[in-house]
Amino acid sequence: MGERTWTITELAAEFGVTSRTIRFYEEQGLLTPTREGTRRVFDNGDRVRLELVLRGKRLGFTLAEIKKIVGMYATGAGERGQLIYLLQQISQRRAELEARLQDISAILSEFDELERRCRADLMRLQASEV
Repeated sequence: MGERTWTITELAAEFGVTSRTIRFYEEQGLLTPTREGTRRVFDNGDRVRLELVLRGKRLGFTLAEIKKIVGMYATGAGERGQLIYLLQQISQRRAELEARLQDISAILSEFDELERRCRADLMRLQASEV
């Protein structure tokens, strides 16, 4: 029995993306489906790469960075190089997210103070109207 394959429609439905998104990833060299006439046929490797691309995007990696990581694995450049690069990228993303988290926390504190002052002003205005 042959290896399981998927159509572009099946992968799009499974991963919650559009067929256009999958075709774009193919144009970028991230997916390499075979063709049966005009129909794209995706194998398990394509499915795994699509999953990695989408995970990478969720984590904030650019397509170029994702392509480099996936490409290192595919060309047998060794898991060591891939892992070192990935660890560097994780460290960088973590620092960026922690900085954003601090910014968001500061903004939320400012909103809390602004909201408190607005409510106090509103109560004073309502009391003076009575």
